[in-house]
This record gives sequence, structure tokens and C-alpha cells, in this order.
Amino acid sequence: MKMKPLQTLNLTQFLSAFADNMILFITLAIIKQNAFPDYYIGVVQASFLVAFVVLAPFVGAIADKHSKSRVLLVGNAIKSFGIIAMFLHVDPAVSYGIVGIGAAVYSPAKYGILPALTHSDHELLRANARMEGYTIMAILLGSVCGGILAKMSLSGSMIACLALYLLSLQLTLQMPKMQGDRTIRYGKAARTFVSDMSFLLKDRATRFSLVGTGSFWMTSSVVRLAIIAWVPAHLGIQSVDQISMLVAVTGVGIMIGALMTPKLVPARRYYNSFIFGILMIICILLFPLISNLYLTIGLLLLVGFSGGVFIVPMNAVLQDRGQGMIGSGKTIAVQNFLENAMMLAGVGLYTQISKDGLSPDLSITGIACILAGFVVYLIVQRERLKLSL
Repeated sequence: MKMKPLQTLNLTQFLSAFADNMILFITLAIIKQNAFPDYYIGVVQASFLVAFVVLAPFVGAIADKHSKSRVLLVGNAIKSFGIIAMFLHVDPAVSYGIVGIGAAVYSPAKYGILPALTHSDHELLRANARMEGYTIMAILLGSVCGGILAKMSLSGSMIACLALYLLSLQLTLQMPKMQGDRTIRYGKAARTFVSDMSFLLKDRATRFSLVGTGSFWMTSSVVRLAIIAWVPAHLGIQSVDQISMLVAVTGVGIMIGALMTPKLVPARRYYNSFIFGILMIICILLFPLISNLYLTIGLLLLVGFSGGVFIVPMNAVLQDRGQGMIGSGKTIAVQNFLENAMMLAGVGLYTQISKDGLSPDLSITGIACILAGFVVYLIVQRERLKLSL
């Protein structure tokens, strides 16, 4: 039975995101097996993020200029080359960096194709929500399966990852091929991107949201890496598959928080989401004080939950205001750039201090303090935003 285009897109996205999240824990197993220094996982993560930052001014134009289904195909093909490079023992940072290039190309096309596959605003909203649901499931399951498969067989886990990318690639061939806008010029698109970012940062509400979401993802990326080093030190767990399961707990918390957000922070009072940023900071600061597995699971859930409630209202107001200011697609492009730039800065700082021999406890405490600085900024801006509504 042939699937509808939206069903095909969702399955394609699920398989691709599943493999994306498997790779980090496959790479962690490679680092452990080949006795790379522990901080090298940060180098690997940074190599993935570099592509998103460098290519941000261009990937939206690529998705609009060409058939989006073919852009999805190219993105998965590049990711496949990254896995092949890993299989051929190319440096993990280089291999993961190639995957990052594929992911950066793939990202705008998966959202950009949705309006063409739906017939109303309501259907488009449902399609976006469904895609986010598939992505979250892929992140959780991919992280866990990556750890389990890597423990069983490194080569087998890489073959499984490649198979998922190739299957996702094959599915994109079944999607309708819609013509892009061949008049788009990449140089002009890059200049427009810079002016769009400046425009959004001048508006109080969109600046508030961009600072909030960026600081959250920066913190999450650092905490994810720090927890990978923290778990063996505090809980005595060395197994990659068990570490991957613990890291995935945060994703469960984010999903619960996102579902609870409408009841906790109404859209019109998005500026109150800083409260959950404070809760997130408190939870992160507690990690150096505990060494119990069940307390760890509870804290990871709470970190994810508070983070979910922290960013969802800001995402909503950013998309709503951004659509009227510069358009939804351009707003997402700017948001992706700033979030990935902040994640790259956070991961780079974490990697450097880990290389210098500082403990995971200090890294976790440090990122909590940096997040606190951003939350203080949001608190200062809150009164001005309340007066402008």
C-alpha cells in the first residue's frame, strides 16, 4: 500500500533523525575503544554544529531554489557519506562533521515542504506538530539504540545507521517533485539573512525569545556532554548503552514539559517562562551533590521538564511575531543560526575546560551560572515586555 506524501515525509524524518542520534553514541564508543581523550566527544559535537552555523545563510535558499524532496535526498546522501567515512576509520570529528553538513542541508527542506503537502492552516499546524512528535521519538529511541548497538558491535551499529539513511533516502524518491525558484541567488540570500537577523534582534519580544531559546539549547548541549562524563564519575556506570538511556531521560522530560506548557504558561504571558529557567538552573546545580541513580533520573526528568516549559512559549511568540515581520521560514533560519552558534560556543568552552582537566562537576556548575546570566537578562526585560502588551 502506497503511503500519502505526508506519511512518507514523517517516516523519512523519523528514520533520518533516529540515525542522527544513534551516531553520537556510536562515536562515543569509538572514542572509548580507541582511547581518545574524554574531551574529544566535545570536539566531535562541535564539528557537527559548525556546519549549521557556516551554512545557515545559504541552506534556506538551497531548499527554496531546488525541489525540496531532492534536497532531502541530497541531505541524507551526505549523511550516508559521513557514516561510510566513519566505517573507513576516518577521524570521528571529520566523519561527524560530514553528517552535520547533511543535517544542515536537510533541516530547512523538511519544514519548507510542509505547506506544499497540506491544504489549510489547521492541517499545516497538525503536520508541524506531528513532525515534532516523530522527531522527539527519534531522538529518544535513537539515543538508546545507538548505545545498545554500539556495545554489541561497532561495525554492526554503523551498518544499521547507514541502512537507515539509505532507507530514508529511498523514501524521498517517492515524494512529489515540486519545482523550486530558480531565480534565487545565494549571495543575495546571504545578505538578506543578515538584515533579517538584525531586524528580529531589534524587536523586544523576538529578541527575548531568541535569547531564551538560544540559552536553553546551549545549556542542553553542554549538559548532555557533561552528563556523559559525570555518570561514570558519580554513579560508576561505564557502559555506553546505560549512559545513552540516562541521557535520553532528559528528552522524556522535555516532551512532558512541552505538553504541560499551555496550562502552566499561557501564550500571552510567555515572559513568565523565565520561572522555569530558574528551576532548570537549580536542578543543574544539584548534580554535583548527588550520587544516587534514582535521584539522577528524577533530576534529569525535572531538567527536561523545566526546559520544555521554558522554551515552548518563546518558540510560539517568536514564530507568531516573526511571521508578520519577515516570514516564518526566515525566522526559523535566524533562530537555527543563533541557537547553533550558541551551542557551538558552549560546546567549545566545555571542550577546552575538559581538555584543561577540570571536572564534570565544575563544567555543570559553570554552564548553570552562564544560563543564570541569560535568565537575569530575561527578568530585566520582562517588565518592559509586560508594558508593551
